[in-house]
Amino acid sequence: MQEIIEEDLGNLKNNLKEFRESIEGKTFLVTGGAGFIGSWFCDILNEFNAKIICVDDLSSGSKKNIEHLIGNENFKFIQADICNFGTDEKIDYIVHMASIASPPLYQKYPIKTLDSNVIGTKEMLELAKKNNVKAFLFTSTSEVYGNPESSMIPTPENYYGNVNSFGPRSMYDEGKRAAESYCFSYFKQFHIPIRIARVFNTYGPRMDFEFTSYGRVLVRFIVQALSNENLTVHERGQHTRSFCYITDMIEALLKLLLKPDLDGLIVNIGNDKEIHILDLANIIIQYSNTKSKPKLNSEPNYDLTDNPFRRCPDISRAKKLLNFYPKIQVEEGIKRTIEWFKSN
Repeated sequence: MQEIIEEDLGNLKNNLKEFRESIEGKTFLVTGGAGFIGSWFCDILNEFNAKIICVDDLSSGSKKNIEHLIGNENFKFIQADICNFGTDEKIDYIVHMASIASPPLYQKYPIKTLDSNVIGTKEMLELAKKNNVKAFLFTSTSEVYGNPESSMIPTPENYYGNVNSFGPRSMYDEGKRAAESYCFSYFKQFHIPIRIARVFNTYGPRMDFEFTSYGRVLVRFIVQALSNENLTVHERGQHTRSFCYITDMIEALLKLLLKPDLDGLIVNIGNDKEIHILDLANIIIQYSNTKSKPKLNSEPNYDLTDNPFRRCPDISRAKKLLNFYPKIQVEEGIKRTIEWFKSN
C-alpha cells in the first residue's frame, strides 16, 4: 500500500520541483486536509518542507489519511468545524477544501454541506484578509455546471450551468456556487488573491472504500469486483464521466495556487477523456481478476434526480495557464488504485 503512494509522491515531487522555494518554510492552512484530495495536498507540501495546519472535522475525512504526518514538527492537525475555526498563527496560503462531496452523505447532511461551503468559505476568506495571504485556493466542483446541454460537452468555464436550486443535489451544487460568489466578492472588494479550481472526478489511493455510504462509482465498482460481486450499474451504463488520477489533480492544484498572475481566475481541472460508466465497469473487471459482471439497471442507494448524463471538462485553460496535461491514463490509474484497495 505505502509503496504505491510513495512512488506516486516521488513522481509528483519531481514534477513540481520548480516550486520548492515558493513552498519551503511557508505556512499553509489546508481545510479538509484529512480528506482524500486534502491529505495528498498535505503530503506534497510536507515533501517540500512547508509548515502545515490541517483542519478537518472528520465528518467525511479520516485521520488514517494523515496519521503518517502526525508527530512531524511542521504538521499540526486540528479537529474542528471550519465554520467555527479561527487561529492567530501567521498564514501564507489558504487551501480551502472542506466540504462533504459524496452524494449519499450530502443528501443525508444538507445543512452541514451548505454551511461548510457558504459560512466556512466566508470565515476562511476573512482569515485570508486578516493574514494578507499570498494566495487563496478554493476547490469548487464540476457540479456547479449541473446537467449541461450536450452542446456544452466538454464544458468550458464560461458556461453558466443548468442547476436545480431545490433538488436533492442542490445543497452541494448551490453551496459551491455561493462559495464561488463569496470568493469573487472578496476579490473585488478586498483584493484577496483568490483562485478557483472546478474539480472533476478524481480517484486513486486513499479513496474512502465504505462504498455503501460513499457515492463514488469507481470505488463501488472496485470493492464489488474484489469481492466477486456483480458491479451495480445504474440504467444501461451510458452515462459518462471523466476520471483524473490523484497525482495529476494535485499537480494542477498546486500550480494554480502558486503560479503568479492567476488571481480571480476559475480553472477546470480534470481529465478530458470521457468514458461511459459501463466501459469503466469492464475495465475494472479486466484488471481485478474477478468473476464479477456488470449488473445493469441496478437501484442506486441515493436519489439520482438531476444526476448529470455526461460530464467532461474543457481543460484548454489549464493547459495554457498551468501547462497541465494529465499524465496517468485511466487504465494505469485504475490498476494502481485496485492494488491499493487490495492491500486494504
